[in-house]
Formats: sequence, C-alpha cells, structure tokens
Amino acid sequence: MKTVSIKKEDITRKWFLVDASEKILGRLASEVASILRGKHKPQFTPYLDLGDHVVVINAGKIKLTGNKLKDKVYYHHSGYPKGLKSRTAGELMKVKPEEVVSMAIKGMLPKNKLGKAMAKKLKIYGGAEHPHQAQLPEVLEVGT
Repeated sequence: MKTVSIKKEDITRKWFLVDASEKILGRLASEVASILRGKHKPQFTPYLDLGDHVVVINAGKIKLTGNKLKDKVYYHHSGYPKGLKSRTAGELMKVKPEEVVSMAIKGMLPKNKLGKAMAKKLKIYGGAEHPHQAQLPEVLEVGT
C-alpha cells in the first residue's frame, strides 16, 4: 500500500453557514474549529490546511452557561507598565459579541502559521446579515 499525500491543487474548500443563536459558546466553538481544521474530511492531514470556510451569524445571541457572564474575564495588555486591561464576558458581549466567539474558536486552533491560516477562513457577524451569499454557503447545524 502507498501513502497518498494530497496536493494543493486537489484541495476543495466549501462554505458553511452556522447560526449561533441560542447555542452554547464552547460547543459551537469546538465544532467550528474542527471544520476550519479539516478534521471532517477523510483526507485530513495534521500538517496541511484542508479546512473549509465558516460564516457564523447571530453571534450576539450566543449563550454562556453558569455564571460565565460575570465570572469569565478576558485580559488584554497594552505592552506598557500597568497596561493590563480586563473585561468580563458580559461587558464584552454588549460591545463586541463577535470577539467572544472569535477568541473561543481561535483558542481551539493550532498556535502557529497553520492556525493563523485557518483562522482567516472564519467570518463572524453579530447579526443575521452577511456579505457571503455569492459563495452559496451550506447551512450547518451544530449541537445545542
């Protein structure tokens, strides 16, 4: 038997549309990260970017379980002394709900050039409208 190595010309990418309304953040993020990585394909190779494009809509309607809206804290450092800034998940959901979903999904991707290339195929929108109708995205139903 021979090991078949996939070439760049043989990679086909599809577009998926995920509705995040009333979905739990972590469960949605793990399934979307798996699609971005390409793990759902039979020719999955860990060192290649075989994943598909994913458009997430209604990011503002996502759910967090337990007390995460109050207790979960997102940190950002400006690089200057005493430049540590923090926001709770509830505060960030009011201002930038797309950022909460983006950080959850990107945290599940590899932390290298390959992961950055995978993250570029992720599009997140707070509302129901998106500009990717021309790509004819397939509706993907993820877990609750």
